[in-house]
Amino acid sequence: MTKLVLTTDFPDLKLAARGKVRDIYDLGDTLLIVTTDRISAFDVIMNEAIPNKGYVLTQISAYWFREMEGIIKNHIISTDVADFPKECQPYAETLAGRSMLVKKAAPLAAECIVRGYLSGSGWKDYQQTGAICGIKLPAGLKESDRLPEPIFTPSTKAELGTHDENISFETMSEICGAEIAQRVREVTLAIYEKARGIADQKGIIIADTKFEYGIYQGELIIIDECMTPDSSRFWPKESYQPGGPQPSFDKQFLRDYLETLDWGKTAPAPPLPEEIVAKTAEKYMEALVKLTGKGI
Repeated sequence: MTKLVLTTDFPDLKLAARGKVRDIYDLGDTLLIVTTDRISAFDVIMNEAIPNKGYVLTQISAYWFREMEGIIKNHIISTDVADFPKECQPYAETLAGRSMLVKKAAPLAAECIVRGYLSGSGWKDYQQTGAICGIKLPAGLKESDRLPEPIFTPSTKAELGTHDENISFETMSEICGAEIAQRVREVTLAIYEKARGIADQKGIIIADTKFEYGIYQGELIIIDECMTPDSSRFWPKESYQPGGPQPSFDKQFLRDYLETLDWGKTAPAPPLPEEIVAKTAEKYMEALVKLTGKGI
């Protein structure tokens, strides 16, 4: 087991941002991204750490970034702490396995979601409108059905504590520029198709996933994380049965537990029982082992 890291405090480094899960340090020409063991649900950060979560997310991202290099370049310079600048070395024990030295890209002001199955907010949208984000779908689909073709449904990038909002492709084109929006849509669908094939061989269905992109030295690259259980819905292929929600390797397990509580889905978060923390950690680790064949 790696050391539990709920938050980082590196006095010699400049903290640039603290997100729901990641702490980002500005090293000048590069960024240091540290993935903590924090977990959020309904945009609220829980009080408890999920053991090994930061390690799992970092290793899964690194795996997918490597797999997708033929489609698009990514922001990773190194995930080996020995390669990091000398000012990072005093914190090597905390950084090991859960951090990335990355290029400093200018992020696009949109999140790029691809859906291959009817689930989550997409299912709610479909029930009300027969479409997802304005994209018309065939009538009579059931919850968790595979879509005829994967669809690209971008959203705004919300500030911490607020919710992302789905936007049309036309709105994304206005925000990011038509040429970049078109390229992002093509790349997103290509990554998803390739990843879906790889995951299928390993017994995982990637129902949907979310990407972030940035511009680095004039070129579009993929940044942040890549097809982790935090940014995707992973379902076990062996138990897949359309017509209702699916069991998953992601934090849906935690969300399902929280739905049983009398809690208004706003901070402060309720305390999590030990068994919920342990089971959530187990599901994250199972996703890593299934995908990469390696645990800790």
